[in-house]
Amino acid sequence: MESLRFLSPKEIDDIRIEFGTPVFVYDEATLRENARTLKAFPNAFGLKPRYAMKAAPTAAIIRIFNQEGLGIDASSAHELERAIRVGFGTESISLSTQQMPENFRVWVDEGVSMNLCSLNQIKIFAKICPGGAVGLRFNPGLGSGGTNRTNVGGPASSFGIWKGDLEEARKLCKEGNLEVTRIHTHIGSGSDPEVWKKVAGMSLDIVKEFPDVLSLNLGGGFKVGRMRGETSTNLGEVGGPVKTAFEEFAAESGRELLLELEPGTFLVANACSLVAKVQDVTSTGEDGYRFLKLDAGMTEILRPSLYGAQHPIILLPEDRETPTAREMEQVVVGHCCESGDLLTPSDGDPEALATRMLPEGQVGDSCVIEGVGAYCSAMSAKNYNSFPEAPEVLRREDGSFALIRKRQLLDQILDNELIP
Repeated sequence: MESLRFLSPKEIDDIRIEFGTPVFVYDEATLRENARTLKAFPNAFGLKPRYAMKAAPTAAIIRIFNQEGLGIDASSAHELERAIRVGFGTESISLSTQQMPENFRVWVDEGVSMNLCSLNQIKIFAKICPGGAVGLRFNPGLGSGGTNRTNVGGPASSFGIWKGDLEEARKLCKEGNLEVTRIHTHIGSGSDPEVWKKVAGMSLDIVKEFPDVLSLNLGGGFKVGRMRGETSTNLGEVGGPVKTAFEEFAAESGRELLLELEPGTFLVANACSLVAKVQDVTSTGEDGYRFLKLDAGMTEILRPSLYGAQHPIILLPEDRETPTAREMEQVVVGHCCESGDLLTPSDGDPEALATRMLPEGQVGDSCVIEGVGAYCSAMSAKNYNSFPEAPEVLRREDGSFALIRKRQLLDQILDNELIP
């Protein structure tokens, strides 16, 4: 049976009383520890670490990373503005976006670093900012990820300039008098040091084609093991070969490149738990399943429905005085009127349900879902069935709890609606 990662049963009781359920709870100590681990990534000639804020953009979370000296990887102008409002300087922000903002010239002039992610983006940038310095994001032709939907490299991915278009990219930059000072690649979530070594080599081959490049950005993509037995990326193991590759490149070319990293999942995934409760129990008979229905679901955690992702699930009986309930196979589902609102899908298959061996759940029991810090509150089926956004709480290093995002009100959901 899975165990609680950083909360105690007593703390879960207190959280339910003070904040209600469902509620996301982040652990400040874990966030800071992960940031410091990232800053220790092996490097040859300097490291610039950033946080991919799309993973969890709540102000209190990104402020902690600001305090720890990380920059920001923004995926849209909206994220960029959120980071600035929290206190990040423009020079600490890198923008890599699928949709270029109309006012990008303003941010470039303010010092934001920009990665151009397609041939069309090069054309747009050259027209508005001729003679500017840019980064280019390339798809090196190799990807890594738990599923096709978390793999952001290779021929099935639209992210970045395809490696076969390198000459065209160079031509467009020359025509626009653009100075390419950074190359960016990102392959997805994997933990194999050999894959990282290979991608670093492929990326350095791209750098060779651009003599003014000063830094290589390898993105993030460090796998985080959420479930028991899953392998997590060891940054020292994947960083060692990358450092060596940078040193060899320097010996060959005379260029000592700055290494840039921009993980999201690594920093926040296991630093957050969702506290929910069992609000109903039903069964489909001896040949069917026993279902535990939570007061949370795809409105808080979409990853299982989207990817078939697996998260640890811990049940705590409401009545702690009774003997521990017997364990049995059960299916855990969400509160949405949607067959896809499934928290225990078959591994890697969001279409198929699977059971978990859990204590026999009863209405009122607490249910804690672990490993929900990345791409959960930030990537939910927000307001489906008109359920409000769940609040977020920070467990401070001194053990106290602070509300960092309020529970949404129905009036806020309806605020932008008009009846003609």
